[in-house]
Amino acid sequence: MAVVVALDAGTTGIRALALKDAGNEAGNVTAWAYKEFTQYFPRPGWVEHDAEEIWHTAAGVLSELVAKISEPVAAIGITNQRETAIIWNKQTGKALARGIVWQDRRTARHCQELEADGHLPLIRELTGLVLDPYFSATKFAWLLNECDTPLEDLALGTLDAWLVWQLTEGEVFATEPSNASRTMLFDINKRQWSQDLCELFGVPITALPEVLPSCGIIAQTAQSSPLGGGIPISGIAGDQQAALFGQACFDPGDVKNTYGTGSFVLMNIGDASPPPIHDGLLTSVGWDLAGAAGATGAPRATGAPNITYVLEGAIFITGAAVQWLRDGLGIISDASELESLALQCDNSGGCVFVPAFAGLASPWWDSAARGSIFGLTTAVAPPQLARATIASMSYQTKDVVRAMETASGHKLSSLRVDGGASAMNLLLQHQADALAAKVLRPSMTETTARGAAWLAGLGAGVWSSLDDLKAQWQLDVEVSPTSQGDPREEELWHRAVERTRAFT
Repeated sequence: MAVVVALDAGTTGIRALALKDAGNEAGNVTAWAYKEFTQYFPRPGWVEHDAEEIWHTAAGVLSELVAKISEPVAAIGITNQRETAIIWNKQTGKALARGIVWQDRRTARHCQELEADGHLPLIRELTGLVLDPYFSATKFAWLLNECDTPLEDLALGTLDAWLVWQLTEGEVFATEPSNASRTMLFDINKRQWSQDLCELFGVPITALPEVLPSCGIIAQTAQSSPLGGGIPISGIAGDQQAALFGQACFDPGDVKNTYGTGSFVLMNIGDASPPPIHDGLLTSVGWDLAGAAGATGAPRATGAPNITYVLEGAIFITGAAVQWLRDGLGIISDASELESLALQCDNSGGCVFVPAFAGLASPWWDSAARGSIFGLTTAVAPPQLARATIASMSYQTKDVVRAMETASGHKLSSLRVDGGASAMNLLLQHQADALAAKVLRPSMTETTARGAAWLAGLGAGVWSSLDDLKAQWQLDVEVSPTSQGDPREEELWHRAVERTRAFT
């Protein structure tokens, strides 16, 4: 018996867990470890991470995990916060500056200038993205402008490439398509770095990592790694694509939503990348299973195409709104109290909360929007505001899903959910009613880490097919719609969104 390890490098902390590889308990977690790392906010709108601290934290949780398991490690998979930009010296292996995090808005003016110069259509066509500081390209450009290291010694990458570099002692400099497709430098149709985009953003293509399949033996760990030497690194995916994979959303039309700091709704749209249809949605590579092919060339992922594309709707603020209720207003002392507070009333009393603290993302992409609360009367108290917060999570998700249905032609049959807020049954019922569709919560909600482990196990031959993985997915709660939702509440929601837009 062996285990497959997942290293999940999130926005605020790093988790490592081990899944059993075989038998009736295949896919069950045998051990895990977690540790947070420092968040830096040097200026309003700026968010930074120390890449060296991230590596030391990752090494620490892997060491802690190894101490808890007795089985050999068959493979390791990596999943990571996407878009965060890291710069380091290829000769020394040391980071040259703090990483610029996906939430960072410092390059907004650069994006506005590029859009004013007419570059958005090309970017939409090649990358499936919109011109926004959320993505890595303008972050890379910023880091390059702040750095005087010779170009030939520079490495630019997302967090997965940094972790692979560290785990291999600099022997391998690589990423994979789901992360590359979030940089705004990657042609998702040709599935390679775009020379035109690199020139547009002033990023030397030689400083970027090699793009390898998401699944397959990408590298082997160095002897100095916390896992020891020779362990296959055989699965990598950005966190939201990994969560889609970990939710067993392997068929076109399958949809998941992760309710985290923000929410990320992803739909599997199959092996063909559509032209940009809806400006509020993003198209990215979900995963590339080409490396999972056996010696005969037959894919281990039986019946699945090598490449899978996804539509994505990014919602900037969901869990962060709960944190604001806790830390900013003090109406709860812990995020877990939100549901019980909301249950103290039957409805929001006409109160509508649009948590556009950092602007509105999908399906609007309005960086000038700001958070607002409408419908305040003397009848509105903390319970009503808690209800309005939960409703905002549900309606933002519905707005994205409806845009996806229009763009893809796939009608939602059910929504698979994970993330911290998915623990609230009140939210799941509101979501099911709003969507008029079932909402499914799995027994294991660490779907991001599971997706990385599944990709690694598939890539190393631990599991032979997607059917093997589907058998490991277990349902915890299924919530069916009990009504058609509240049309009046939804009307007020959309009215409030329109009044929030272009505020600044």
